[in-house]
Amino acid sequence: METEKFITIDDETISLRQALGYLRTSGDLQQFIMKILRQHVIEEELQSQADLEIDASLLEQAIINFRLQNQLVQSDRFDQWLQSQSLTYGTFRNQFAAGLKIEEIKTKVTAEQLEDYFEKNQQAFEQVVLSRIVVEQYDKAVELKTQIEQAGASFEALAKEHSIAGERAYNGMMGAILFSQLPPAIRDAISRAQPGDIVGPLELEGRYSLLRLEQRIPATLEGQLKRQLQEQLFEQWWQGKLQNKNVKLQVE
Repeated sequence: METEKFITIDDETISLRQALGYLRTSGDLQQFIMKILRQHVIEEELQSQADLEIDASLLEQAIINFRLQNQLVQSDRFDQWLQSQSLTYGTFRNQFAAGLKIEEIKTKVTAEQLEDYFEKNQQAFEQVVLSRIVVEQYDKAVELKTQIEQAGASFEALAKEHSIAGERAYNGMMGAILFSQLPPAIRDAISRAQPGDIVGPLELEGRYSLLRLEQRIPATLEGQLKRQLQEQLFEQWWQGKLQNKNVKLQVE
């Protein structure tokens, strides 16, 4: 049927039913449907806040920033890019305005949860600076720890001499690491440690590590972390909007 046309390739027609079948075969159908549902929830929220306005100066600055970042400052290059994307400037501008409205929605729907979520999980977002000594034998690790704590041996010197990890070239210094990205055994071991404390030996992947906590770098609710948490909470928000709703694919 004519109404089933979805995509044409020369004289060949791909119907919506076929297209969904292709997505099912490739394993992409679920992701495709979730994107549609996500946008549906967003559009409903935008309609419920019809009075939401975007400052024209902010919109223009966002477009300027986009053109700068993508090296589209020159008018002819920008026009060529619009043509390559099958966009008119008006459509492009409207898309940008819609994107800014969505960012406003994200800010509004996550505002109440954001600070509370951050405070409850603050330790997971902090960074720690660690140094380590890694050896093959447990007894060797105990011996080195005794030399440091009881004989006053230099952690750095022992790391350089005995460690088999790559950081030995930097006296054992590993640099700043996000606390939540550390293996659970290390997180547990250093969760209450103070800068200068040595923990271990810890067995990790068949080797034994001595870790010295150098510094804790507290997390702040700003910049990239704030954006990441907003995205995470926003995803939870729109998925929550679909709970207890009967979603059924009508084209089989």
